[in-house]
Amino acid sequence: MPELTPNRFSRLTGLVFLVAPLLLLLPREGKFACSQEKGQLPKQTAPAIDEVELQPLVANVRRLLQALEAIGEPVSPTRRKKIEAFIEQGDLPGLQQGLQPLVDLSLRVSANGKISGHPAGPGLSLFRTGFKPLIFRVENRSGKRFELQAFSPNAGAVYSGTSQFSLQRQQQTELGKAQNADGSTNRYLDIEVYTRSPMKRNLSGLSVEYGICLVQSLRSGHLQPRVGFRVVRESKEGEENEQPELFPLELHVQEAIPVEFRIIDPSQQSRHPIAKLVIRDQQGRVYPNQPKRLAPDLFFQPQIYRRSGEKIFLKPGTYQVRYSRGPEYRLLQKSFQVRSGSPNLWELKLKRWFDAAGFGYYSGDHHIHAAGCSHYALPTQGVRPRDMYRQVTGEGLNVGCILTWGPCFDFQRKFFDPAPLSFENRETLIKYDIEVSGFGSQALGHVCLLNLENQTYPESGGTKNKGWPTWTTPVMKWAKKQGGYTGYAHSASGLAIDPIQASRRLLAALDQNEDGHLSKDECHSQLLPLPFAKIDTNANRLLSPDELINSHRKSAEQLPNYSIPEMNGVGAMEICVSAVHGVCDFISAMDTARIQEWNTWYHLLNCGFPIKVSGETDFPCMSSRRVGKGRVYVDLGKELPLGQSPDFETWCRHLALGRSYVSDGFAHIPEFTVGGTSPGHKPVQLKRAGTVKVRFQVAFAPQTPESVAQGTQSGTIARSLIGDTVELHHPREHEWIQGGTRKIEIVVNGQVVANRTVEADGQLHPFELDVPISQSSWVAVRQFPQLHSNPVEVLVDRQPIRASRRSARWCEKMTELLWINRQRTISPEERPAAAAAFAHTLERLREIAVQCQIE
Repeated sequence: MPELTPNRFSRLTGLVFLVAPLLLLLPREGKFACSQEKGQLPKQTAPAIDEVELQPLVANVRRLLQALEAIGEPVSPTRRKKIEAFIEQGDLPGLQQGLQPLVDLSLRVSANGKISGHPAGPGLSLFRTGFKPLIFRVENRSGKRFELQAFSPNAGAVYSGTSQFSLQRQQQTELGKAQNADGSTNRYLDIEVYTRSPMKRNLSGLSVEYGICLVQSLRSGHLQPRVGFRVVRESKEGEENEQPELFPLELHVQEAIPVEFRIIDPSQQSRHPIAKLVIRDQQGRVYPNQPKRLAPDLFFQPQIYRRSGEKIFLKPGTYQVRYSRGPEYRLLQKSFQVRSGSPNLWELKLKRWFDAAGFGYYSGDHHIHAAGCSHYALPTQGVRPRDMYRQVTGEGLNVGCILTWGPCFDFQRKFFDPAPLSFENRETLIKYDIEVSGFGSQALGHVCLLNLENQTYPESGGTKNKGWPTWTTPVMKWAKKQGGYTGYAHSASGLAIDPIQASRRLLAALDQNEDGHLSKDECHSQLLPLPFAKIDTNANRLLSPDELINSHRKSAEQLPNYSIPEMNGVGAMEICVSAVHGVCDFISAMDTARIQEWNTWYHLLNCGFPIKVSGETDFPCMSSRRVGKGRVYVDLGKELPLGQSPDFETWCRHLALGRSYVSDGFAHIPEFTVGGTSPGHKPVQLKRAGTVKVRFQVAFAPQTPESVAQGTQSGTIARSLIGDTVELHHPREHEWIQGGTRKIEIVVNGQVVANRTVEADGQLHPFELDVPISQSSWVAVRQFPQLHSNPVEVLVDRQPIRASRRSARWCEKMTELLWINRQRTISPEERPAAAAAFAHTLERLREIAVQCQIE
C-alpha cells in the first residue's frame, strides 16, 4: 500500500471520529502522534552514531527505500526528498535523524553479541491478516556480520505433530518449524526479517544500519506481543540455546475487509460449485498465511477451497487469484482490488475443458488420508469428514476413499460408517475405510480395503496394535468376506531396481564355477534383465559384473522389464500371492514411479491374473498437496442426474471389474473397445488367430503442469523416475505447459504394437485400427505416464492368457526374494500358513511358465 499523506476530513453531520481509526490512516511520519495514550509504550529515540562509513550506510538506506517500495509501503515523496538531501550532503547525523520517524524498533548488539531492543515509535498500524513492514535500526557494537531472526512466543505455527519427512518430500520444510507443541491458543502473530532482494540476508557489520520485518496479526485491536531477535547460527551439540531478551511491540490492528466469493460453473455439474483458489498479493505472498491455517484450510497447501457465499478477510490492496476445480477445469487467473468501505465481491467463472461424467465415467481417488504425514496431530488428530469432503469436491472428484491407518487411528476410526457420506454437494461422496499401514501386515505391502461393513479385525479389540495379520493375504480375505474390495497401495514402493544388488544376486545364483562371470551355459533358461547377447557388449561370451550392472540400468528404463526389484518396501510386495489366491482386485498406480507400477501389473496380466489398475494419490503422504493427483475414472454406464452421487458399492464393483481407466486428470480415454467390447466385460472370443478392430477416443488438456509426475518437466531425468509424485526430483511445479503433442500407444501383452500422435488441445481425437492377435491376449491403450486403460481380454480358441514365460519367471523370482527378505516379519504363529501360501504361489507360477508358448 502506498504511504498516505495527512488527510483533510470534511464535516459529516452526526458522525463522530474516534482516535484509533484516524491513527491507522496517518503516514509513517505522523503515526501515533498521541504517544501518551493510556497503555501505550513510550518512544525512545536512539542517538545518531558518527563512527560509521558513509557509503555502506547509504547503500543500506537505498536498499531499504527500494524494498519498502517493492513491498507496497513506500515512504512519502517529502520524506524521501529529505533523506536524499542528507545523502548528497554527506550528513551522517542528519541522515539518521531523517530516518528516525520511520523507525519502529531500535536494536543494540553488544560487543559479545547479545541483542537488546526497545520501541522507537509509538507502535505499528496494520490490518488484520495483512502484512505490514516494521523498520528496525541496529546499533552493532560487535562489528560482526550475521543473520538476524525475529521471534515471539505469540508467533509460529498453530499446529503440531506433522511429519518433517513428509514436508521434506514436499520441499516445504519451513512449514514444520516452530510447531505448537504446547497447544498455545495465543499464536496470532507472524514476524520475520525481510531478506528478499534488494535487502541482504546478513547484517554488514556497520555500527549502524537498517532492516525490515514483516508483521502480520490474526487478531484485531490494541495488542502488545513480546518479540525478540537472535543470531542465526548452526547449533552445536551440547551448546545451550541462549534466551534472548524479549520486549513489547505495540500493535493497533484494524479489522480486515470481508471478501465474498461468487463461484459459477457454467457446465452445471454442481448445484453448489466449489473452486480451488490460490490468492497472492503483489509480492507473491499467499493468503491465508499457511503456518496459521487450521481446517478447513490446510497449512501444507497454498490453495484454499471456497464455494459461493463463503468469505475470506484481506487488507486493502491488489490480489491475483488462480482458480480451477481440478484437472478437468482450465486454470484461470484474475486480478481483484480490495477496498475498504465498499462491498467486495469476487466473481469466478469456472471453465471445464473435459466432462468425464458426460460419458458415464465417475472419477475417484481410492487412497486419501485425513490424518498422518503432513496432517497435524494437534490441535486435533487430523481433520474431520467435512474438511476432507471439501478437498474431494474441490478437486472435482465424484468419490473419495478416506482411509484410516496407523497415525491417529483411535480418533479417526470413529468416522467410519458402512455407508458413504455426502454433504452440501450431493454429486460427491466420501467413504471411510482402511489402509493396512501401521498394522502388522504392512511389511509385505500396504493394502487398501474398500467398501467395508466392519473395520475391526477379529481379535484386534478395535486397536491397531494387536490381532492383525502380519502378512497381507489373510487381511484381504477378511475384507472380501464382508463384500469389500482390495488392492495394493503405492505399488512401486520397494520395487525399484538396484543395478548393483540385482547383479550380485544373479552372480551368486548362477556363477557355478565361481569365476566372477556368467557363461552362456550358466545363463541357459535363466531370467536375465536383457538377452544374453545384448548384455555381452564386448562379445566375449561372458557376462562381467560391469556388464550385468549396465544391463540392469538399461532394463530399469524399459516397460516391461525383467530385472528383479529389491522387494524391500511397502508397495505391491505380496501381490503375486494374493493374486494366486484370488483375493486381490487391483494394483494402484499414478502416484509412484510409473514404469515399476505398470511393469508389475503387466507381468501379472501376462500370467492370466485378472488384476485391474486403479488410480490413487495417497494424499498427503505421497502426492502431497492435493487429492486426485492420480485418479480412476469408473464407467457406470450412464450420466447421473445433477445432484446425484454414484452408488459407492457399484462404483467399487466396476473398479474391481476394470470398467475404468487411470489418469492424472489431464488425459482421458472415454471410449475404448476391442472387437466392440469395452474393458471389464466378457472377453472377446476368436476361434483362431486373426485381427480385432480397436476403436478409441482420447483427449489431453490444453495446459498441463510442468512436473516429473506428468512427464513434462524440462531437463533430463531417468525414465524410471517419471510419474513419481513421492519425490519431486526437480523444483516444485509452478509453470504450465501449453499444448504440445502426446504419443498414444496400443499395447498387446505389454508390447507396443502401434502408436499415434495426438494434439494436447482439449479436443476428442478418434482412432480406429486393426490389431493382429496370435494367441490369447490382453489389449490396452496407454500414454506414458499420464493415462492407461484397463485391458480387454481376447481369447483364442477359449484358451487362457499365457502370454510370456519370462513374465511368469519374473513373478516367481520377485516372490522368492520377498520371502527371503520379509519372512522374519511374519509372526511365528502365522509363518507356517504363510510359508504354505508362498509355496503354493511359486508352484502355480512355475506351472504357468510351462504353459506359456512364448518366451
